[in-house]
Amino acid sequence: MAVPAFGNVQIDRVPLGVVFMVLFCLSAPLIDVAAKMASQQVTVTQVTLARYGFQVLLMLPLMLLAGSIWHFSRGVFWLLLLRALVGLVSTYSFVAAVQSMPIADALAIVFVEPFILLALGFLLFGEQVGPRRIIASMIGFAGALLVIQPNFVIFGPVALWPLVTAVAFAFYILITRRLSRDLPPVALNFHTAWLAVLLMLPVLGFGQLRDLPLLALSWPEPFVWLQLFCVALAATVSHIFISYALRFAPSATIAPLHYLEIVSAAALGWLFFRDWPNLISWAGIVIITASGLFIIWREHQIARE
Repeated sequence: MAVPAFGNVQIDRVPLGVVFMVLFCLSAPLIDVAAKMASQQVTVTQVTLARYGFQVLLMLPLMLLAGSIWHFSRGVFWLLLLRALVGLVSTYSFVAAVQSMPIADALAIVFVEPFILLALGFLLFGEQVGPRRIIASMIGFAGALLVIQPNFVIFGPVALWPLVTAVAFAFYILITRRLSRDLPPVALNFHTAWLAVLLMLPVLGFGQLRDLPLLALSWPEPFVWLQLFCVALAATVSHIFISYALRFAPSATIAPLHYLEIVSAAALGWLFFRDWPNLISWAGIVIITASGLFIIWREHQIARE
C-alpha cells in the first residue's frame, strides 16, 4: 500500500523516519493477528466496531495533550466522513478475508493498491501514465491472481475481499493526502475514528431490528475483549509510527520499506496460526512486490524530472 506524504521533512532526520517505518511494518500485522483471533469468536462487524471504538478512547488523551484541532470547515468535515466510510469498508473487507485466509496472502493481494492509485490518478485527475507503469501494473495484477487462485480454490469468494480492501484503501490514501493539509495526524485519525463509529450505529441498529447474523453483536469472554482491544491498540500505535515516519522522511524514501510488512505478516501468521503461503502464492507475492517497487521508483524518477 502506498503511503501519503505529510508536510516538510528535514534531511538529518531521514534515518529516524526509516526507523519509524520499520516499526510500522513490524507492528501493523499485529492488527491482523488480533483481528483474526477475535473474528473466530465474534462477527467481523463487531471486530470493525471495536477497532474504531477503542481507537477513539485511546486517542482522546493524545488529542487533549496535543491540543489538536477540534473545529474545522464543512468541506473538511465531509472529507473526514468520506475517509471514515472508505476506512470502514477497507477494515471490514480485510478482517473478513483474514478470518479464513492466511494473513500474508490477504496482505499481498491488498498490495495491488499502488496500481489502483495509478488508475485513479489517471481517471480522476488526468495524470499521465506511461507505458512502463502500465506494464508494471498489469504484471502486478497477474501476481495478485497467482495469490488469489489457490486461496479461491480453498476459501471461495472470501479470497476476493482483499481486492475490495485495496480499492477502498486507495481512496483512503487520496483523501488522506488532501486532508493532511488541514489536520495533523492525531486529529486526522481521531476524527476519522469517531465518525466511523457514528456511521456504524444506524447499520447496527438495522441489523438488530432485522436480526441479521452478519451484523450481530455479542458480549464475549474477557479474553476476546482483550483481543478486540489489541486490534485498536495495534492500529493506533502503528498509525502513530507511520505518521512520524512521514514527518521525518520523504514518502519516496520510506515507501519501498512498506513491503517489509509482508515479511512480518508471514512470520506472525506462521507463529500464531501456522499459516504459510504456498509456492504459487510466494511467486505472486514476489511479482507484486517487484512491480510495486518499480512503480514507486518510476514515480520518484518522474517527480525528480
